[in-house]
Amino acid sequence: MPVANEEATMADVIDEIIGLGYDNLYLYVIMDDYSKDATAEIVKDYEEKTDKVKYIYYKDSKGLISCYLEGFRLALIDGAQYIIEMDGGASHKPSEIPQFIDWLEKGYDCVFGSRFVEGGSISNQPLYRRILSGGGTLVSNLVLHTKYKDMTSGFEAFNRNVLSHFELNRFLSTGHMYQTEMRYYCRNYKWIEAPINYIGSTSSLKFSAVTEALRILFKLKKNENNVRV
Repeated sequence: MPVANEEATMADVIDEIIGLGYDNLYLYVIMDDYSKDATAEIVKDYEEKTDKVKYIYYKDSKGLISCYLEGFRLALIDGAQYIIEMDGGASHKPSEIPQFIDWLEKGYDCVFGSRFVEGGSISNQPLYRRILSGGGTLVSNLVLHTKYKDMTSGFEAFNRNVLSHFELNRFLSTGHMYQTEMRYYCRNYKWIEAPINYIGSTSSLKFSAVTEALRILFKLKKNENNVRV
């Protein structure tokens, strides 16, 4: 869970995750210098109280995506069998974590949260962001010949055998396209999409992010084996 400037919601999110009651569920909170409020202090306080929470300062961070990948590396090193990625604010519901674990325990390699399958939803997000998410999925499936309902959600889970085969330092994306890139690399594994109820924000999306996504999309198509699996 990469986190930055979430002091208003951090304690509630941690309490909900711990409250799920799994004996072997551990929360790795990845942070960098982008966070300027008291979020780090809140996480460190929990780390002192319970072994279920681990504060990780990633000094070599290059942004959100590098924090995702660093979290994967550390979870693999520490022997995690299942690894779940989710956002650090209140956009992803901790109450939906059990379904990811259930599907992995049923033998799936990857479980991808989807806002566009039956039972999924989006709230508190402007129409143009919804159109971009839906349109991005459509275009990605057309170009990459994939069959996902949602190519841009950041709530997902993996069996360790999937992530351990990736060269994590060779991902192309540094922004929004990362989720699509990950799904593309996982297309030949046994995967399923699980419904999530995403709570968005009214933050704007820069046009440069869209052009960057398109650039990476067609680069993926051209160089299908950039990350070997």
